Parts: sequence; C-alpha cells; structure tokens
Amino acid sequence: MEGGHIAVLIQPAEFVVIGGAGLGSFIVGNPMPVIKGSVQQVLGLLKPNPYTEKAYGELLQALYDVFQKARKDGLVGLEAHIEEPEKSDLFKKYPGFMHHTDAVAMLCDTLKVLLTGAVEDHHLEAILDADLEQQHAEAMVIPSSITKVGDAMPGFGIVAAVLGIINTMNAIGGEAAAIGEKVGAALVGTFIGILLSYGVVGPMAQAMEGRLRSHSAYMLCIKTALLAFARGDSPMSAVEFARRNIEPEDRPSFAELENLTRRKAA
Repeated sequence: MEGGHIAVLIQPAEFVVIGGAGLGSFIVGNPMPVIKGSVQQVLGLLKPNPYTEKAYGELLQALYDVFQKARKDGLVGLEAHIEEPEKSDLFKKYPGFMHHTDAVAMLCDTLKVLLTGAVEDHHLEAILDADLEQQHAEAMVIPSSITKVGDAMPGFGIVAAVLGIINTMNAIGGEAAAIGEKVGAALVGTFIGILLSYGVVGPMAQAMEGRLRSHSAYMLCIKTALLAFARGDSPMSAVEFARRNIEPEDRPSFAELENLTRRKAA
C-alpha cells in the first residue's frame, strides 16, 4: 500500500540468526519430554478443539453408563471393566472418551479406590484435587517454555540487527545505496523479532493455554461426577452435577441429557 518492496523483508541471514537463537535456547533450556510435547501441542493446534459439546455429551453418556452398571451390579461388577478399560465392552462404546487416556485413567483409578471402600468422601476429593493440580502443573510447563522463547524474540531480533550494523560498518565509504540496503537488512532483524514474539509465538502459547483450560474443565467434570456418585447420589444426579460444571457454551441442555440417558437406557 505504501509502495514498498516485499523483497526487502526477505533476509535469510536474519531468519537464521533469530530462528537459530530461539530454537537453540529452547532446546538448551528444556528437557526432551517438554520438547517432544511442544511439537505435539503445536501440531495439535492445527486440529479443532476436541472439547466440544459433542465430546461432553459422550462423556456424560459414558459416566451415566458406568454409574448405572455400578448401581445394578455393585462396584465389584465394574472391576473387570476398570482393570482393563481398553478391552471393556462398556468403554469401547465411547471411542471419543477413550481417546482421552488421562481421563479414562483418572475415572478407573478413582473407581478402584472406591472399590476398596476405605476412603471417605473428603479424602477422595483431596486425592482428586492433588491429581488434577499435578496434571495441570505438568501440562503448563510447555506453554510457559514457549512463552519465554516468545519474550526473548525481540532481544534476538536486536542481536540480528546489531550484527547487521556491524556488517554495515565494513561498507562505510561505499555507495549510499549499498549502505542503505545493509542498514535496511539489519532493521529487518528487529522487525522480525518483534513480529514473531507478539504475532506468532505469543499467540501460539496463549492458544495452548486455552486448550489446557479446556482439558482441565473436562477433567473437573469427571471429578464432580465421581464425588457425587461416591456420596450416594443416583447416576442421573451425579451426571447432572457434572453437566452443571461444564462451561455454558459447551454444556448440553438438561433435555439433551435426558435424551442421551433415555437412549442409553433403551
């Protein structure tokens, strides 16, 4: 729009300096599990958010089915299902829920605790809170690490710009056009660093945090249902407590929940 030349922004050396410094600092500052997890989460941002109203509907169906089974056959009747959920006909009906392996693990492990009959309600809540806090703290390491790299990008851009100015000093005494070209190339480093920080890496880390908040809400929904079931509420009441814990934009209505449970009962 202003009559500039896009080709001026194509400065491979600046990208090498900034990208190499950012990638190097990230690799040096983080263990391999965090690096691998970062790659997985970055690629995961290319996919739709898995925690949708449909996913919550399937979760509520699965919880209702499990609680109904426990009410009908007792917790002992669930033992075979919670010991090997991947082989259970009860869980195989919910592939979307089974995809969330940590959610399946928390549900089955908590039901195993209830099966022992040696844990009171408030102790069970403490166990679940500790589990969720540890999971959340571990998961937040990745977006926190990426945020730090994003915060450092303007600094790396300045480094690239300073190197460009140093290179420009060698051309002093030459043609003004050549010197201007080198100065412009150096300033592109500052531009790229700031743009990557606030326009790419920062929003990417923020999107990861949003996915983690959705995951935490999904796990909290399971916790609420388990606590309600543990204190003796009916399966429908336990699932209703879980439904009320879902964010309004993703929450199935009570009528939809009734339809899901009636369909399941049928």
